[in-house]
Amino acid sequence: MSNKILFDKVDLGNGLALNNRIVMAPLTRSMADDDLVPTETMAAYYGRRADAGLIISEATIVAADGQGYPNTPGLFTDAQVNGWKGVTRRVHQNGGKMFAQLWHTGRVSHSIFHNGQPPMAPSAVEFHGRVPRFSDLEYGTPRAMTEADIERVIEDFGIAARNAKKAGFDGVEVHGANGYLIDQFLHWNTNRRDDEYGGSPEKMSRFLLRILDRISQEIDQIGIRLSPAAYIHIEHDARDKAVFNYLLEKLNNYSLAYIHSGIFADDPYDHLDGTVTQYIRRHYRGTVIASGGYDADSASEMIGRGDADLIAIGRPFIANPDYVSKVQNQQPPVAYDESMLAELV
Repeated sequence: MSNKILFDKVDLGNGLALNNRIVMAPLTRSMADDDLVPTETMAAYYGRRADAGLIISEATIVAADGQGYPNTPGLFTDAQVNGWKGVTRRVHQNGGKMFAQLWHTGRVSHSIFHNGQPPMAPSAVEFHGRVPRFSDLEYGTPRAMTEADIERVIEDFGIAARNAKKAGFDGVEVHGANGYLIDQFLHWNTNRRDDEYGGSPEKMSRFLLRILDRISQEIDQIGIRLSPAAYIHIEHDARDKAVFNYLLEKLNNYSLAYIHSGIFADDPYDHLDGTVTQYIRRHYRGTVIASGGYDADSASEMIGRGDADLIAIGRPFIANPDYVSKVQNQQPPVAYDESMLAELV
């Protein structure tokens, strides 16, 4: 089929125009150095993919206590900001646009990253599983965040957004998906608080909305990634839908660049009456990025019927630095293989 629709220009508002509808999805590669500083290798990696309409960086932690994986980059030290400057400079030199994805892992972490102290979360609810790249380590029970912790993390997101602007990013994406800290506040499985941050859709949404309010003081272009379906790092609860019904309606009052569906496979869910992307589209009136196993043909069809405006492509970008030109020239992309994770091309 024709994929011409993927090469329309898109206006995200506030003066930011994209050359096409193809977004490079955030892909955790653990490529930073031991001080969580972006490297020259990362600059070359992202620079080769700058023909995407928009690159969303790998998840980038907003503070040291947000770490949950080895060698994931940060945006909370001067050295990290300077490292990211090299990345954004390369992307811009090659004609691209780039957002930083701001991240805190919450309970999806281990004391090995926190000087032996447990990670924090909305509530002391353990995630059962093993830590990636440390197969002998199992996750433990996190400590419940105090109100002082909440205030500090909100400020950490604000400072990280300020640093993203200093580093030359065109905007930021708030990682509110995939069972990490912000998402943990949005689901009943992980949020069992009885204060102003838990117990109702309004209170469970407050942490994220306050983060958005704080970030908006630092930078104009703000996107957010959401997982209304609890499919990873978290368990489904039927009450979650009411939380996201409320949250998405509130987000219509924000001048967001987009909402990005956080899902690995954008399959239908009975309780959402369709896919995650379709559910977001029904409730949110702004720009929507679809994610979840799409190829050029299925993306063109999905955008053509109005389910989303942009398409996020993940693993094919690992296998194909020239993914965009291959789609445009109707050349078959190289198939992704997990062995490619060890390569930085």
